[in-house]
Amino acid sequence: MADDESRRPWGFYENLTDTDYHKVKRITVYQGKRLSLQRHRRRTEHWYVIKGEALVTLDDQGIELTAGEAVDIGLGQIHRIENRGEGDLVFIEIQTGDYFGEDDIERLEDDFGRA
Repeated sequence: MADDESRRPWGFYENLTDTDYHKVKRITVYQGKRLSLQRHRRRTEHWYVIKGEALVTLDDQGIELTAGEAVDIGLGQIHRIENRGEGDLVFIEIQTGDYFGEDDIERLEDDFGRA
């Protein structure tokens, strides 16, 4: 595992860029897994799928995405991504805002007891 890679129960992510005004991650979600239902107070996110099939929950909407498709997540919007395909789901997450720490994640639901 690379120094800038972090393992999670749903998969792993790698930090590609981390500055004062944006952060970029490559996120891999294992087949059948999903991230926690969450929101952020200090950052927005743009998710661009590069491999696999995703179901994105954005507030009360369900949005299906495949490679080459993207979704924008506004400040405070409730969101989650789930791997609905065969094999790994891989997407790029671009964060913008004034703070990018993991403690800006407010988990509302979580399959792994972290809410």
